[in-house]
Amino acid sequence: MPSNHKLSSTSKVTSGESSPQGVASISAPINEQQLSLLQQGSAGLSGQQLSWLSGYFWGLAQSGSLAQSISSQPAELAVATEPAGKLTIIFASQTGNAKGVAQSIEQQARERGIAVELYDAADYKPKNLAKESHVIIVASTNGEGEAPDNALGLHEFLQSKKAPKLDQLQYAVIGLGDSSYEFFCQTGKDFDAFLAKLGAKAFQERIDCDVDYESDARTWSDNALQTVESMLASATSAEVVSLPLGQSIKSTFTKQNPFSATLLTSQKITGRDSSKSVHHIEIDLEGSSIQYQPGDALGVWFENSPKLVQAIVERVGLSGTEQVEVDGKAMALTDALIQYYEVTSANPQLVTQFASLSKSKKLLKLIEDKENLRLYAASTQVIDVLAEKKSALSAQQLLSILRRLTPRLYSIASSQTEVEEEVHLTVGLVEYQHGDEKRFGGASHFLSQQLEEGSELKVYVESNDHFKLPEDDDVAVIMIGPGTGIAPFRSFIQERDNRGATGKNWLFFGDRTFTQDFLYQVEWQKYLKSGLLTRLDVAFSRDQNEKYYVQHRILEQAQQVWQWLEQGAHIYICGDANRMAKDVHQALVSVIETQGQYSPEEAEAFLNELRKAKRYQKDVY
Repeated sequence: MPSNHKLSSTSKVTSGESSPQGVASISAPINEQQLSLLQQGSAGLSGQQLSWLSGYFWGLAQSGSLAQSISSQPAELAVATEPAGKLTIIFASQTGNAKGVAQSIEQQARERGIAVELYDAADYKPKNLAKESHVIIVASTNGEGEAPDNALGLHEFLQSKKAPKLDQLQYAVIGLGDSSYEFFCQTGKDFDAFLAKLGAKAFQERIDCDVDYESDARTWSDNALQTVESMLASATSAEVVSLPLGQSIKSTFTKQNPFSATLLTSQKITGRDSSKSVHHIEIDLEGSSIQYQPGDALGVWFENSPKLVQAIVERVGLSGTEQVEVDGKAMALTDALIQYYEVTSANPQLVTQFASLSKSKKLLKLIEDKENLRLYAASTQVIDVLAEKKSALSAQQLLSILRRLTPRLYSIASSQTEVEEEVHLTVGLVEYQHGDEKRFGGASHFLSQQLEEGSELKVYVESNDHFKLPEDDDVAVIMIGPGTGIAPFRSFIQERDNRGATGKNWLFFGDRTFTQDFLYQVEWQKYLKSGLLTRLDVAFSRDQNEKYYVQHRILEQAQQVWQWLEQGAHIYICGDANRMAKDVHQALVSVIETQGQYSPEEAEAFLNELRKAKRYQKDVY
């Protein structure tokens, strides 16, 4: 899939002398009534105003805004008389959140009449910063403080000797992250520091947004755009023109507007004696017109376990029947906790707030050390934090220390060329023992244990432009996906099968045992037998005395891996970010060192160039 290119609301066109009525003779994808309305609305406009409108509508089409519900009432569009400058928005995004925020800011800017351009960081030429006047960067953080793959080039450039002085630049940065991690919003902090060091001036203070970022991001962007609007003086005194728009166009399904899908199948695919519980999930999307590509993720809005919620309310001395208000709606506390609040994963803020409310000596001491606080929050569930000291809380106090619920993203395990109006997931149940009790992950428990077949669930597609098959079907791919990291490669192989792709396919898969944990074994053997899967190398860590993982298989096959890379193969990694992805990366560095006769630094640089060329892509979590 091609990466996103520049989306613009300013577009230069060549002016002509033909009258608007001349358009009627041209075949157009609109009816006569719509054409007549456009002619009426555009009558008397200058060439510059018509040019602006051309760019405006082109920008709407490119950003997908026309897919949102549009009123049939006349809309007031600001037509700038003489734009004084433009705003450039750049997003550094791994899973799509930063992209979504950037698109929202771009839409708001356009509605204010600000000339605006939106870029994927991968498609932005860093040297152009020297020509910009106003820039907003929306940046998520990947792994342990790393820049997202699409922003590596920009991130490196701003630290290099090639980076120009940027005294002319006014900028603002919004970072997205998770405060449970040590390097919270590090990429946003980096961009802020880099730009300031190069002489640029911040027109708005950077904001570091946590997982429940929507409200903070909206407030920040409103303030930022108000400042930009006055600085650019682009369209604040614009002439207002009323244009009647056509019939409403059905909105697409998003995080804020998910589709009510139906669970078709939830089948355990690990063996009876496996220490893991992995489920193959099939979801019906019929009637949604939802489309997705291999490499995309499915966002799932889940409901918390009623049993867990009841245990939590009882732990703080409540019944669960207390009335509370959520988003203007009155409901019982239990319902609010099941549907709207995060009650599984703890976070440093929750621990800090509960320490203050409960006066727990253990927690008050713990929060003095940020690193210990982070580690404790990352390994402890909400109910176990509340158990540190028995405390009576009001319903409002309980809600005040909890985060709002956020959807979970799962790598899609199917290709629509194969399953049409379905989407498949590979879900590993998160479970562990805490004393005498079991603890579960919220979303994985919902999908694999709570939800019955035939039940509804709310979903949406989160596109991932940075984990995509090669555009050329003749190009070879190497797929490395242990455990549930196998999911996107099932979609890859289905897609290549249905497209008749001739490129070679090599899969590295690993898990604990061959007999209990070989996910989709029958399918992989079928593809291997047919020749679609060129090679299959597996590593089962507990089938012998010495632990054996996928990185060991890669090192064993170093010569072949290097040959594939020299021949232009693309390499993909999916799965655990903390250990597996790092170990596999080091194995690849070793392969390049030994087979390509490179130094360690040169091998790292080689892989970095592959990343920039989109030949080395990761979907890790």
